[in-house]
Amino acid sequence: MRAFVEIAALGKTYATPAGPAEIVRDFSLYVDEGEFVCLLGHSGCGKSTVLSILMGLNQATTGGVVIGGREIDGPGTDRGVVFQSATLLPWMSVRANVRLAVDQVRRAPGAGDAEAYLEAVGLDGLGDRLPRELSAGMQQRVGIARAFSLEPRLLLLDEPFSLLDALTRMDCQDLLMALWERTRRTVLMVTHDVDEALLLADRIVLMTSGPAATIGEILRVKFPRPRVREEILSRPDYFWLRDQVLGFLEAQPVHA
Repeated sequence: MRAFVEIAALGKTYATPAGPAEIVRDFSLYVDEGEFVCLLGHSGCGKSTVLSILMGLNQATTGGVVIGGREIDGPGTDRGVVFQSATLLPWMSVRANVRLAVDQVRRAPGAGDAEAYLEAVGLDGLGDRLPRELSAGMQQRVGIARAFSLEPRLLLLDEPFSLLDALTRMDCQDLLMALWERTRRTVLMVTHDVDEALLLADRIVLMTSGPAATIGEILRVKFPRPRVREEILSRPDYFWLRDQVLGFLEAQPVHA
């Protein structure tokens, strides 16, 4: 049986005045439908480059990506995307920002409603607000609502909580966990946060630092679902896994 997401021998090289700069080399990963996978590594290791290729915003130099049996050649509504910042249109209301996404899939059976997704992220009653009237955490919730409203087959999350304070970040992680439990979308998420990856992921893909970064190790996270943060933190194997991840990262060179 084929994997839902097939990333085969992916490579990305940029031309520079000093010569070719190889960012990613021979990155191969297979993700099952409904799986939650986190990519983790030091800054500059190519995590976001891999994700941007899956988004269709960047072209691979070598290799390719197949999603649901179809090779991707650009962006598509089969993929929902959440970036570090919410990237909302500032002149449009929160409701209108989400409805833009809903309207893209309205022809599809089961296409969602903007209000339902705002309610799902705890923002019911705030649809008429402009983005600037919301906190950073609330804006990111709108971004999550917009991504889920596409009812995508694949969610691509590029460090979506890295700009938030610690308490807001935990709230958003819990929200994402709850939404994922309801929908079981396939997720590929880039993060720097070891504890975030252990809380959310079925597998953690650890990337080498590069240049020519690739997959160094893959760890399976077997904590039962649904997950509760306090219960996860009380498990002895949580700290064993955490040490495994930190040990890998400490062995990687950090480039300035």
